[in-house]
Amino acid sequence: MDQSLFFLVNQTWTSPGLDRLMATLSSFDFWTPLLLVGIVAVTIAGCFKARMMLVVLLVVVGITDGVVVNGLKHAVNRPRPKQVAAVRVIDLKKTKPRFLAVFAPPAVKISTPEHGLIEGRSFPSGHTSDNFAAAAVLALFYRRFGWIYFLVAAAIGYSRLYTGAHWPSDVLFSAFLGTALGGLGVATAQLAWKRWGGRLAPQWSERHPSLLAKIPGETL
Repeated sequence: MDQSLFFLVNQTWTSPGLDRLMATLSSFDFWTPLLLVGIVAVTIAGCFKARMMLVVLLVVVGITDGVVVNGLKHAVNRPRPKQVAAVRVIDLKKTKPRFLAVFAPPAVKISTPEHGLIEGRSFPSGHTSDNFAAAAVLALFYRRFGWIYFLVAAAIGYSRLYTGAHWPSDVLFSAFLGTALGGLGVATAQLAWKRWGGRLAPQWSERHPSLLAKIPGETL
């Protein structure tokens, strides 16, 4: 079932428009400048809650990607689809600056299966885990509209199947993993702030007893 669903997404449910969209969603290089702009904007113009959300988000994603996902990838050592089968591999063309690649047709090729001992990094999906962790953080800090990012995270997870990088079970597990780590990270940060915030930053703690509560009159 895992392979059947993968080949439906990767080879049957395709179109030139989806090739471009999915390659864009999967491209970390493409999104990096926008992410940096967002980080700078929140740091400069954000209120206390927004800045704390950013700190928690960066820590959670850093631990999710650098520790948990990286550790599991090496422990499980599962080959990627493109390493063991002839699948469609889609990526944005290599351009400088990278964002211009979205205006060019994506690079589409058929992979050549590897032979012998294969070093695989398919399980879990870092893209999916990181984005679902971010979605959980955003949803807990901004309950009215933060949950919308779960739709973006799901689209990114789907793109990892479409572009030939992961199996469906990789993405499904990663979605639950990222959500759990995001929720755990927010709960830990909230508990730490309530326990030690008064000692470390008494003025901030008095005005902001909770990381998740917005003070009336503050924007963002």
